[in-house]
Amino acid sequence: MIEATIRKYYAAFNARDWDGMCALLAEDVAHDVCQGKRQVGRATFRKFLDHMDRCYSEQVRNLVVMVAPDGTHAAAEFDLDGKYLATDPPHPAARGQTYTLRVGAFFDIRDGRIGRVANHYNVADWAAQVR
Repeated sequence: MIEATIRKYYAAFNARDWDGMCALLAEDVAHDVCQGKRQVGRATFRKFLDHMDRCYSEQVRNLVVMVAPDGTHAAAEFDLDGKYLATDPPHPAARGQTYTLRVGAFFDIRDGRIGRVANHYNVADWAAQVR
């Protein structure tokens, strides 16, 4: 069941179905932004998705999902193919640059919902690809 939830989360991501993604989250979801501050709450996560949708177009491929035996934690690894659409300060200017990143994501699961999500990738690699 947990693996199916994580796969639905990424299927919704690839479909740009932000409401579908958010429906899988706990109301008080903790979002540990890569190299940023923790954000809390489903509404805050939705605002983050709207911002990302304006600045980036991304697709997940080669998804691998791993679930802890007790079902309280999960991890995913995948390739992220993207296009930088609109400048996202303090990053370089967007000119439609494309990039591919290897991403690790970590999840806490509570009552069948995602209670925490943390994505990690090499920010320096991303910056070099869009420079």
